[in-house]
Amino acid sequence: MSKTLLNITISVLCLTLFNCKNESGEFNNYKYADQENVIICDNLDTKLYFEALLSFENDIVNKYDPTSKSIRRGYSFFTRDILAGRAGIEEIVSPHSMEVFEALKKDTDLWNKDNTINYNSKLLTCIGNNFKNNNLKTTFNALVSTNSMRPEIFGAPLIKLVKNAHDDRYMAAYVAFDLFYANLFDVDAEKVMQKAENTNIVKPEPSFNPAAKSNPDNLKISNPEKVKELINK
Repeated sequence: MSKTLLNITISVLCLTLFNCKNESGEFNNYKYADQENVIICDNLDTKLYFEALLSFENDIVNKYDPTSKSIRRGYSFFTRDILAGRAGIEEIVSPHSMEVFEALKKDTDLWNKDNTINYNSKLLTCIGNNFKNNNLKTTFNALVSTNSMRPEIFGAPLIKLVKNAHDDRYMAAYVAFDLFYANLFDVDAEKVMQKAENTNIVKPEPSFNPAAKSNPDNLKISNPEKVKELINK
């Protein structure tokens, strides 16, 4: 084989492998692309995250308030159920959300090796820095900084405010990723994909001004008194 032909063959193979890699690693089935992306994080492409958020919201309103499609009710009931350990995730999740989750699983920054969410990831750091409620922001960041962040601890202050997640979109994103998508690793994807899809464009309601995963064996609460003080504020 001539040197020129060899070079051409290698180039074709490299191009083919590159294209295959891109096709397998990209998500293209966006159903909410016409909605304004409200998750803004410096140096982070949040298009897939925003798709995940709206797909999650579609799922919880279909589950908890299929008639009036109230996001407030969806967040209140879902958060209550997931923190109490009685939310049937497999019954709530739609085929589209499962498809989005399959793409999210490839985000190595978002997950720890044991499939728990990485609270120090770029997305969760952005979320934690942008809660509208300053007390919630302080509590979240204090829990993360002391290696004490767990849904069952953060749930105490969250449950009082989560009805306003339609107005605080970063609070909404926290619920979506830590309380919903992080719980999909053990869900049977094949069963979910056999469901009939029910997709609606869920729009935020007018603003008002006003689960739980088990603790990984190696998680230590380094400052329990500080945590208790923050939660009881």
